[in-house]
Amino acid sequence: MRRVAAVPAGAATLVLVAGACALAWQPDSPLVPRGGGTAAGAAPWFLVLLLGAFATYLAALAAIRRASPSLRAVVVLAVAIQLIPLGAPLLLSTDAWTYWSYGWIGSRGGGNPYSEPPESFPTNPALPSMGRAWLDTTSVYGPAFTIVSEPLAVVAGDSKNAAAWGYKGLAAVAALASALLAGRLARRRAFAVAFVGWNPVLAIHGAGGGHNDAWVGALILAALALSASRRLQAAGVMWVLAITIKWVPILFLALRAVEARAADRARSHRGFAIASVGVAATATVLYGSSWPFAILPLVGNAALETSYALPHRLEQLGVPGGVALGVALAAFVGGFAWLLREAGRGRARLGLAACLVLCTTPYLAVWYLAWAVPLAAADEDTPALVACLVLCLYLLPQTIPV
Repeated sequence: MRRVAAVPAGAATLVLVAGACALAWQPDSPLVPRGGGTAAGAAPWFLVLLLGAFATYLAALAAIRRASPSLRAVVVLAVAIQLIPLGAPLLLSTDAWTYWSYGWIGSRGGGNPYSEPPESFPTNPALPSMGRAWLDTTSVYGPAFTIVSEPLAVVAGDSKNAAAWGYKGLAAVAALASALLAGRLARRRAFAVAFVGWNPVLAIHGAGGGHNDAWVGALILAALALSASRRLQAAGVMWVLAITIKWVPILFLALRAVEARAADRARSHRGFAIASVGVAATATVLYGSSWPFAILPLVGNAALETSYALPHRLEQLGVPGGVALGVALAAFVGGFAWLLREAGRGRARLGLAACLVLCTTPYLAVWYLAWAVPLAAADEDTPALVACLVLCLYLLPQTIPV
């Protein structure tokens, strides 16, 4: 009985996630964004079902730690949990339509998403659906993501549903890849796959929301897996792709580089260099010299606090805004210095590094967990695993209208 206890708990997680997704098909569901923002209304039952799914997920993880079920059963349930939100409309965020908008500018609008904001293209079919806050903002994403977004925009045409499901599908595949790669890297393979693949929060914001953070997680895990199998050139390519989708993997690569030097591990920079030159050259041909400055609107965006960010929570406790940001910055600098020391001793604790970023950034979104959770699972670092679960529970209500 103890050996099969995890599977029923995982199956319960699947049923609860499916029930939560089914609520999105109600007429005028507040779970489905519209008009460039989240819809009016409340979705308390969605929150209840998702909390229930997270509770059964925790029970399943506890059962797997006691007695691991068949890896095949774990993988099958991971596939089901991560794919089931594909049966729902786009959930809780307009980001997929914002991606569509930037891809349309480059592929069909004849413009440059790094120098011309979406509002400059009144015929852009994504304008009514994309996030209103991004209408006057040039792309904050790396060139690899924009390059891929262009053909996706061509395939989607003028259909916001086709665009949404395109990004939802890619995020679902990326989340599953992260789960399988975490299992490949970890010693407790079933636990690592379940930690990522059975996570209902990742499912809702991956296959449900179509966020590109799932791509980042999969590419980092692919780089780590390729490096573990001594395919160093291909690993370098994966690092470049991850960094040129979103910039945050630079931090993790720095820790890995220090670890490799300390452990006197085989290193090769040829794949990384070739991929860097290739992406930079392609981006320069397509977008001129403006694409490197995508970091500037991203920095401006980071200065805007989200309500769930811990610096904002400090302000709610009466700490002045500048002091709260200073505390967060000091915590990040001190924490990263400690992580560099750990890497210098031969252990790059990437899961903890991801949690440090989430705990100190003033702009915190629940879908950032798509790269933190797989890193913690692959590391098998208990503090990182616990921190990720706490962050999942803390961020679970974010974006849910209640």
